[in-house]
Amino acid sequence: MEMTQKPLRKMGDAFNQLATTLNNNVDLEVAPFSEACSLVSPLFGCLGIAFKFAEMDYVAKVHDLAGVSGQILTLNAILDKDVEKKTVKVAGSHTRNLLRVKRGIDMVRVLFEQIIATQGNSLKDPASKAYAQVFAPYHGWAIRKAVGAGMYALPTKEQLLRKLNEDESSAKVQMQNYITASAPVIAYVENLFISRELGTDW
Repeated sequence: MEMTQKPLRKMGDAFNQLATTLNNNVDLEVAPFSEACSLVSPLFGCLGIAFKFAEMDYVAKVHDLAGVSGQILTLNAILDKDVEKKTVKVAGSHTRNLLRVKRGIDMVRVLFEQIIATQGNSLKDPASKAYAQVFAPYHGWAIRKAVGAGMYALPTKEQLLRKLNEDESSAKVQMQNYITASAPVIAYVENLFISRELGTDW
């Protein structure tokens, strides 16, 4: 089903606002962060069965963060609370969910970079490279195999842009906008983990 909205534009605008917050040396709050991340969800849905597992996992984790935003104000505080309770790496912890959400927005960033850099109408190479770089190291064999099979059912670039209500030139602008705006946000979240010596490879 084609969208009447402009999801790429909404994504870029939301992450631009987060990047502006970081430029002002202000901690990112959970509510605007989870809201911006929720705007990325439709993109996973547009990619079809290859990213169905990623979509379901991502949506659930974003929902968790949105749900806790009334009690915990900042992303910094999420990690502090889990460190204090020694629940950082416990399944379902908000910190663990934040790390998974970070990977989701990073995968989309790499996907957009690859789409812009790749000629032709196929999304198989851009999607395969983005998956291999961001998600594959953390997925078991069965999931990797299912994703690999699903790559053959990806929409074409033309079909994806139609679903997103963009043409090629406007989509390129909006994708680059998201790439630029999301980079400092991703780096900020990574640093929350690295500065506490928690790492991100888990």
